[in-house]
Amino acid sequence: MTDFIYLASQSPRRSQLLDQIGVAHTLLLPSSDEDAESLEVVLRGETPMHYVQRVTSLKLDAAVARLKARGLAVAPVLCSDTTVALGRDIVGKPVDAADAIRMLQGLSGQTHRVLTAVALQSGRKRLTAVSVSRVTFAAMSRTQIKTYVDSGEPMGKAGAYGVQGRAAAHIARIQGSYSGIMGLPVFETAEMLRAIGFKF
Repeated sequence: MTDFIYLASQSPRRSQLLDQIGVAHTLLLPSSDEDAESLEVVLRGETPMHYVQRVTSLKLDAAVARLKARGLAVAPVLCSDTTVALGRDIVGKPVDAADAIRMLQGLSGQTHRVLTAVALQSGRKRLTAVSVSRVTFAAMSRTQIKTYVDSGEPMGKAGAYGVQGRAAAHIARIQGSYSGIMGLPVFETAEMLRAIGFKF
């Protein structure tokens, strides 16, 4: 067993969470010729749970193929994907500021779910888990929403917010995994790593 894993994610928050629990890791990111964004397209009628599991599995397939193609040292590969769901609707990443405002207006004063799927490949063994949390936003005025969007923080984030950032000032209640809402449920990830005999 190696003393490190590959993290196939561009999210600095996921890397920080692995650092937090002492898991040595190396980034395994897509090359410029890979169409990573296409993996995140929502299929017609797809539920948030099916979506987040399917996308995470596709990301892991791509990462394992990337590892082989680059001839890198063999080590476990970890992938994760987070989606925000309001009812059955998937609230993805905003395409621009106006889209972020629209998303946050929809979440304002409501409780939504945050689903984060994790998948780990070690040799032929693949382990998966899903963390589901609930987040309740206080009612936000249009000015509050615009000020938050103007900060730039919502861009590139599912649901147009980051729980660890300025949005925390508007989050009234959380039920579930804080790290899962950030993008990598630490407990479930640690359990999977222990299951493959990884020491940390």
